[in-house]
Amino acid sequence: MTLDIPNLKDFDTRLREEAHKEPSLEIPHEVTKKTQIIAIYGKGGIGKSFTLANLSCMMAELGKRVLLIGCDPKSDTTSLLFGGKACPTIIETSTRKKLAGEEVKIGDVCFKRNGVFAMELGGPEVGRGCGGRGIIHGFELLEKLGFHDWDFDYVLLDFLGDVVCGGFGLPIARDMAQKVIVVASNDLQSLYVANNVCSAVDYFRKLGGNVGVAGMVINKDDGTGEAAAFAKAVNIPVLAAIPADDDLRRKSANYQIVGSNATQWGALFTELSINVAEAPPLRPKPLTQDGLLALFDAETTGADFVLEPASDADMRGKNAVDRPSLEVIYDHV
Repeated sequence: MTLDIPNLKDFDTRLREEAHKEPSLEIPHEVTKKTQIIAIYGKGGIGKSFTLANLSCMMAELGKRVLLIGCDPKSDTTSLLFGGKACPTIIETSTRKKLAGEEVKIGDVCFKRNGVFAMELGGPEVGRGCGGRGIIHGFELLEKLGFHDWDFDYVLLDFLGDVVCGGFGLPIARDMAQKVIVVASNDLQSLYVANNVCSAVDYFRKLGGNVGVAGMVINKDDGTGEAAAFAKAVNIPVLAAIPADDDLRRKSANYQIVGSNATQWGALFTELSINVAEAPPLRPKPLTQDGLLALFDAETTGADFVLEPASDADMRGKNAVDRPSLEVIYDHV
């Protein structure tokens, strides 16, 4: 009987050669997982909840199984979906159940309407905790509830984009999502947040991450074009432009769903649904602060302002006193 003894020296050589190869920075365009997990970011109040509630309803109307998870401490994601009704959050329910010695069940935190399943992670009470840490704790609870065994075509995560911290950047940092979508408008503040999100994606790509930006949804589009110019500059597509329309404003304020073919906005949200599903995750090229300001009229943003350095005398004001120097100057060396 003979034994095949592997050549460990050759094996060691192959490992070293593989370790010296530069990793590819290209993002795979084909999503291989059955469930697409998509994180949506944007400035607070820009319309993420409006966009997601209607997008999820349209996806369900098109025959897809959709789970919508609100990841904003304000817990406003599902309010529009449920006609203004606030559903119990995962963190709040978990705390209450734990104090009562009970376990959280899926029916305690997940609710459905129009074929859409939805839940809120929630967050800590004001001034009593970290919102980002709440997000991490919320996803730990989701895993205990069986998140990885659920059967959905799309899981949509609604994230606050203003706060740049590890908790809110969880899907990007840990490759929890395949795609990121940014919601913005034709204003500097929302595009600043969108640029921060692109910077986070680019940063984690450099560290070997795989999350990419699928594109931008322009909400309350007034036609001035700054958001579209931003998307072109950072190399991401515009998935849809939702107009600044009074009918949309009223219905959103009254918690009415417009993401349906039963409304005049059905075609718009059908197009958005298709684009969200098919858009590949791209590596963006975030702008510098000056590059972002350059998208707007300099008179509006003050981009042409010249910085005037302050002096020590300016800082001291009325307390400014000339003090003799202790420096010794030699006429001859």
